Amino acid sequence: MAPSQNRSVLPPAEDKPAVVEAMFDRIAEDYERVNRVISLGLDRRWRRHAVDHLGLASGSLVLDLACGTGDMSRLLRAKGYAALGFDFSANMLEHASGPNCLVRADVCMLPLADGAADGIACGFALRNLMDTSVFFSECARVLRSGGRFAVLDAAQPTRAMARAGHSLWFGHVVPWLGARMSEPAAYRYLSASTAYLPDQRSLRSTVEEAGFTDVDVAGFALGAVWRITATKP
Repeated sequence: MAPSQNRSVLPPAEDKPAVVEAMFDRIAEDYERVNRVISLGLDRRWRRHAVDHLGLASGSLVLDLACGTGDMSRLLRAKGYAALGFDFSANMLEHASGPNCLVRADVCMLPLADGAADGIACGFALRNLMDTSVFFSECARVLRSGGRFAVLDAAQPTRAMARAGHSLWFGHVVPWLGARMSEPAAYRYLSASTAYLPDQRSLRSTVEEAGFTDVDVAGFALGAVWRITATKP
């Protein structure tokens, strides 16, 4: 998808929160099913990898931020954690499966006390936020000293061949699949929204400036997905 096409499907900054919330409300019913297809079944493996890298004690309270229909929350519970999910899309929460504990809230303004959580997990949501620096600062606020977070999101591969394949899949195939399985406009947005993400160096700097240490960024699928982990000192 060409840059001009990308820009044409991304909402103006002032409209982004309302547009994204309404979009996720509309696609909630099919969201997990479409995720499995467009990731070739790998999205659960990536989420499980992120959960495994939290490295917290069993029973730790882990927040699942932008939890959607609770995919990550279920993996957190399977790992032995107490999971508490937050999302701003009411319809996503309504379609969550399993014994989830879910709260409707803006993940950049969590209704929690300072240091309330042991860990944070977040899957494929950074590009839907207004300001990633505000998000990571909020993560630092609600985590206890020694708390951990693990964040996943899509990325643009740096190698030319991988970038070309990524552009073909996410620029053309994913919107085509989304149009047939769910809502065309939503999956055009989701394909283009990687334009909102900073490069790896900028992302690492943002996390460190929020007060985290031990920042580690790992790539999967030839750089099409990032996993970021860090510790609150």
